[in-house]
Amino acid sequence: MDSAELSKEQQILRQMRKTLGSVVRDATPLGGRPNPLKETTIQEIKDCFALISDREKELAAQLGFDQAKPYYNDGEPQSSNVINFAKPSKE
Repeated sequence: MDSAELSKEQQILRQMRKTLGSVVRDATPLGGRPNPLKETTIQEIKDCFALISDREKELAAQLGFDQAKPYYNDGEPQSSNVINFAKPSKE
């Protein structure tokens, strides 16, 4: 599978995830109303999201994407400066 095919599959998965999320948002009832979806349907939607996520991770691994969190390249850890505030009196 070449990178163009992977890219197309990634686009398809991304669009499927967005569309499925939109369907869930549109079908979610407001203000304590009963959910129009059956419990089995809700579980199937969750399973679809899980499958999409797993496949996206597989594709990212094939392309060599780093799944680590972003970091600063300068190598120096972020320093913090703690400032103490005095609570003003209620006079």
